[in-house]
Parts: sequence; C-alpha cells; structure tokens
Amino acid sequence: MASSRQKAKTTRVMRDHKRGTLKSGSGKKVKSRKQAIAIAMSESGQSRKRKKKSR
Repeated sequence: MASSRQKAKTTRVMRDHKRGTLKSGSGKKVKSRKQAIAIAMSESGQSRKRKKKSR
C-alpha cells in the first residue's frame, strides 16, 4: 500500500510525463509510459510486481 507522499510523487511524475517534461537520468525526454511508471515507482520508493519468467 502506498502512502500519501508516495501517491503524490507518482502523480507528479506522471503529470510531467503527460506534459512532455519528464526526463530520464541521462537527460533525454521520456516517451514511453512504461518508463515513466518505472521512474515514478523508483522515485517514490515503491516496489513493482514483476512477471515470473517461464522456463
């Protein structure tokens, strides 16, 4: 469960992505929604469920 601060951080990052002002660590604009979600989760300190690899 995310705290209110984590939700606020995620909301801010996704808003920046929608406006086109979100940048990655290398300084390039983020175009992918998946990349924006990964940045939001990382910055807010949330973990992300991953799919299991099938063998």
